[in-house]
Amino acid sequence: MKLPSTLPASAVLGLMLLFLVGCQSDQQAAANGADVARPPAAVDVRTLVAKDIELKETSSGRVAAFREAEVRPQISGIIQKRLFEEGSTVKKGDVLYQVDPAPYQAALESAKAGLAVAQADLNSTRNKAERYRKLAAQLVVSKQDTEDTTAAWKLAEAQIQVAKAAIQSANINLGYTRITAPISGVISRSSVTEGALVSAQQTTALATIRQLSPVYVDIKRNALTAMKSSQQTAPEVLLTLEDGTAYPETGVLKSSESSVDEGTGMLNARALFENKDGLLLPGMFVRASLATETVRNALLVPQQGIQRTPNGGTSALVVNTENKVESREVVVTEAIADQWLVRSGLVAGDRVIYSGLQKVKVGDTVQPLEDGKPVDDGSKATGSGESDDDDAGNPASGQKQE
Repeated sequence: MKLPSTLPASAVLGLMLLFLVGCQSDQQAAANGADVARPPAAVDVRTLVAKDIELKETSSGRVAAFREAEVRPQISGIIQKRLFEEGSTVKKGDVLYQVDPAPYQAALESAKAGLAVAQADLNSTRNKAERYRKLAAQLVVSKQDTEDTTAAWKLAEAQIQVAKAAIQSANINLGYTRITAPISGVISRSSVTEGALVSAQQTTALATIRQLSPVYVDIKRNALTAMKSSQQTAPEVLLTLEDGTAYPETGVLKSSESSVDEGTGMLNARALFENKDGLLLPGMFVRASLATETVRNALLVPQQGIQRTPNGGTSALVVNTENKVESREVVVTEAIADQWLVRSGLVAGDRVIYSGLQKVKVGDTVQPLEDGKPVDDGSKATGSGESDDDDAGNPASGQKQE
């Protein structure tokens, strides 16, 4: 039997439709199979744990001496001796320099001689005044002569006081030939040597003494933060040295200026530290940290978990109890290390996504991981890796950079 060489057009069209329907069914089945096989996206989460934290303000600072005094001559003369070792510790009253005392010793002897002359003149005028008073009673001398001798007597008495004052002044100047330490502390290099001529009017100090225990640390504070904490007890201050090591002693904030620095917008403040080991030297750069506020039941979120919204706010993606992604509007304030302090929008137990954000969107089902381990719901999470002892013990600390 011979088959027809051609098929009707309707038959060909029907075969093509059947073929297309079969292909579509296969593709749909493949797609459905892929959806069933694809697991939820894995995301890293941090389960929030409420704890008390202590906010800290940090600032750069400079060490300053507790007391600093320049050694200056109070008389003129030639330096005969320098009686201290440069860089050593001296005590108040120690003799540092000896100025040639000869001229001042001579001036003292002259003043003493002047007192002797004044004493002799006083004796003479007193005797004369007494004789004239007796003669005046006998009308032998005039009243004017009697008054003149009495006035001379009083003048001689005044000259005694002048002579005594001259002796005292000469004694003081003689004492100034021994230049002493005005305070206790470490003395600097000497600006003069033996044989140098010094004077009370010179502009250059002979040396400088600095008291180095305790010492001040001058810091700059945020003016608003300082005003908020001004009514509280003076906060303790911690120091970090230039090499990154912590200074062992704790300081106390002692004073703040009454005006804000117009150039920096900061408030200059001063803290006091013990310095028995001499680790702090004037001019040294340090980092100061002081507690400003204790936040009760604070929540800290990794900075990667906070996103900016189009309206300028901030938000976070949270995994709910059904492992679905939700978006929360949040308010964050201080940055503490690599975390944000959340003031509102989240609660303890929330699981915030901080890694894998680009793989998910609101409404997606995800597989939350915490510390690399799957987390079924918020009740099994331990939080940010902190121990229970930390939650129950002292407040955690957070630092704000200034």
